[in-house]
This record gives sequence, structure tokens and C-alpha cells, in this order.
Amino acid sequence: MKLVEKIEKLKKERNAVILAHNYQLPQIQDIADYVGDSLGLSIQAASTGADVIVFCGVHFMAETAKILSPGKTVLLPDEKAGCPMANMITAQQLRSLKVKHPGAAVLSYVNTSAEVKAESDLCCTSANAVKMARDVLGEERDIIFVPDRHLAGYVSSRSGRGFVLWNGWCPTHARILPEDVIREKGLHPEASVIAHPECTQEVRSLADEVASTGGMCRYVKETEAEEIIVATEVGIIHRLRKENPGKAFYPASGLAVCPNMKRTTLEKVFWSLEDMTHEILVSEDIRVRALGSIERMLRAEETQDGAI
Repeated sequence: MKLVEKIEKLKKERNAVILAHNYQLPQIQDIADYVGDSLGLSIQAASTGADVIVFCGVHFMAETAKILSPGKTVLLPDEKAGCPMANMITAQQLRSLKVKHPGAAVLSYVNTSAEVKAESDLCCTSANAVKMARDVLGEERDIIFVPDRHLAGYVSSRSGRGFVLWNGWCPTHARILPEDVIREKGLHPEASVIAHPECTQEVRSLADEVASTGGMCRYVKETEAEEIIVATEVGIIHRLRKENPGKAFYPASGLAVCPNMKRTTLEKVFWSLEDMTHEILVSEDIRVRALGSIERMLRAEETQDGAI
């Protein structure tokens, strides 16, 4: 029996659902029940009748799934698949920052640990961060934005809000340089450029569209451009090509590869289902407090008829 068939068999036996982030390896995306961004996947999984969630992503994503689905078993196929940016701030560091800025609201990017979310007033995604800062928190309070300084810069430019910043960033997106985009534009002068807001301001300024991974997928479907330069982690190009076979895609930089996202393999997904490893656990106190910051974001989205 082939490995994919073994995974399918075990998935049925365990009543499991397999989630794959847009940056996962092609073969992982191809076996997943759902492919998407981290929060969207967790919301989808919570609405299913599955007993087990296999999250092919990184640790904070699996934690978020557990926060939203406390009654389900959440598995991370590779226990070492972490997020360097999420690891750049701890709950203790955030508490210390809050002491220095009493009365400030804390807006935390979903790319944070459960403990950091638990210390936050409101969560945001790269898709809704501008809305959360501009329309939800209002202007009467200072805002602490953690951890990504590049996303914060993008949100500030779009919302007009200033932030108390934390010096965090995504090492993968930091590898994409302005000269990379300029080079690709020279090679493909008719191409449209899409960039993730985790990119530097210099890269974002060269883009025709700045969007989350989900926003990129929508933009590519709707644009008349037949060639697209992609300034984000290269894994998303597999999905873009599958969904848009008539268009050509070029990575802005071949160095934009997240090694943690590539840790998950078919063998590890199989072993995870076979041995029920590695289970993600979140203490109930942390889970409830972190859930509050996520639910406030989701309620704001529903109230304002937005899309994550």
C-alpha cells in the first residue's frame, strides 16, 4: 500500500482532518482536506465533526486550533516545527511592555504563542490587522503591536495609527530584497507583483498588491495579469498554479523558504496518525484567555461584515 493510501486509511480510522498551510510542501498540500492560512484552517477544523486535527504547519498554528477546538485532539507532525517570529516575544516580555505602557491596548498578530495571545486584548491576521487597528480599537488608547514590526509598519501606513512596537520579524520574508523584485520585473515586465505585509516596506512599495496568503489567492484569480511575481514564501506557488493553470508564477526570491514549514513530510504525517503524536496541549486558563482575544477579533469581523 502506498504511503498516501496508508494516510487516507488511518485518517478514516482516527476520524481525522488534515490541515495544510499555504507554505507546506506540495505533497502535503495535495493530501490535505483543507489548504489555507493559519486561522482560517483552525476555524474550518472547528466546524467539522473530526475527532483529530493533524495540523501541517508550525506550533502556534496547532495551538490556535486547540484553542478553538478544545474537545479535539490536535497533532503537529513535527514537534520542532516552530515559528522564529512567534518565538521572538514571550508572555513575560509582553507583560513587561504592558507595565511600561499602562492603559495601552495589546494587538497581537495571530503568529504568536497561546501565552502571548492570553496577554492580549485583541488578535489580528495579516488580512484584518488594518481594520482591527483603525476601526475596532479606536483612537483613545495607545496600541502595543506585537511581534512583527513590518506588519505593524504596513498597518500604520494604512490606518494612520502609530504603535508601540516590538522588534520582531519573519526571517523568511526578510530574505526577499527590493533588488530581487526589481530583477524579476526586468525579466517579466508584464507581470503583476504581489507581496505579503510581512515583507519590508521597501519590498511592499514595489508591489501592485499587498495581501495575506488568502488575499493573494483571491487577487490572482481576479486579476487580468497572466504573469505574477510572488513576494512571499515560495510554497504558496504550488496552490496558485493548481488554481490558476493558465497563469505563470515567479518567486521574487528563491531564498524565501521557511525551513520550519518544510519539516513536515508524508512520513511524519503517517507517523503522527499512527502513533497519535505530537499532541498539542494548552492549559485551560491560557486557552480561555487566548480565546477571548481571538473571539473579540471574530466578533468585530462579523459586526463589520469583513473577511479574514
